[in-house]
Amino acid sequence: MKATIWHNPGCSKSRAALETLQGRDDIELTVVQYLKDPPSREKLAQLYRDAGMAPREGVRTQGTDAKERGLTEADDASVLDAMVADSRLIERPLVETEKGVRLCRPPEAILEIL
Repeated sequence: MKATIWHNPGCSKSRAALETLQGRDDIELTVVQYLKDPPSREKLAQLYRDAGMAPREGVRTQGTDAKERGLTEADDASVLDAMVADSRLIERPLVETEKGVRLCRPPEAILEIL
């Protein structure tokens, strides 16, 4: 199975999800450090759509000004534009497999798509 993780090595939840993926022999893993190589607006929209969530549900509020900017209540287009402009606004980790996409908070959510 192929899996892609949008990873931040400074995040304990992201490291835990990565460890789960790396611990499996049946996973062909792609690791994207999204702060260095951010996803496109189209990719973000697809990830949230496939996860069954609105982009505002994937906004990182801790350590960002997302709440002050109203992004937790904003429309999809505004949230996606903000995330593309500043990838620190993307909550992590996002994991994509052929079975779907999950925002792996808690990291155990990854088991739903493995």
